[in-house]
Amino acid sequence: MILAVHAIPEAERLAAIHQRVALLEWRDGRETAGSVARAVKRNEQAAMDGPAGRSLPDEIAQILWENPVIRAAAQPRRLSHLLISRTGEGGGYGAHVDNALMGKGERRVRTDLSFTLFLTPPGEYDGGELVIHAAGVTQSVKGEAGHLVLYPSGSIHEVRPVTRGQRIVCVGWIESLIADATAREMLFDLENLRASLRAQLPGQSAELLTLDKTIANLLRMWARP
Repeated sequence: MILAVHAIPEAERLAAIHQRVALLEWRDGRETAGSVARAVKRNEQAAMDGPAGRSLPDEIAQILWENPVIRAAAQPRRLSHLLISRTGEGGGYGAHVDNALMGKGERRVRTDLSFTLFLTPPGEYDGGELVIHAAGVTQSVKGEAGHLVLYPSGSIHEVRPVTRGQRIVCVGWIESLIADATAREMLFDLENLRASLRAQLPGQSAELLTLDKTIANLLRMWARP
């Protein structure tokens, strides 16, 4: 499942993040790539250990963690440490697959889902599309600032070369409570159905109570806290 989410709709909050990003220091992006991806990665990664970047990943992670659509679709157990990348003219990221495990110690996560949160308005750069190849379908995404795309970490994906301007995004990975992608999608469908029915039926209706029970029992079957 590939899902687009308007993760940061508040203009003031997005502007505050942009101000923080403008103060970041940048390093060669190959420092954070795996051995195979390093050969096709041509971008810069923010140095999040500096004063400007120390708390920014946690602030963005909190925004994403609280988003009801992301929570329903991903059923998150843990988030990886977030990265902010900058791709200028001539840069890009060739076709690759994300590592199955990322981080060390308590921060180590199984990468079930990857996400890209677009921070630069699409009119400020040419190229730079995120291209996802999944189950025989190729999807190209160039989101508005504040929009996020969620996609399977096991899919082959790439960032097309930037030919004008700069593309800045925040990327990260989610370990889900529900490891099975099909089960996760079924729960997402049921959550959407429940949201629709809540607008039409009383909270204690037999239909909603049955749906509540079904979702809860499926979580008991599939979740691995």
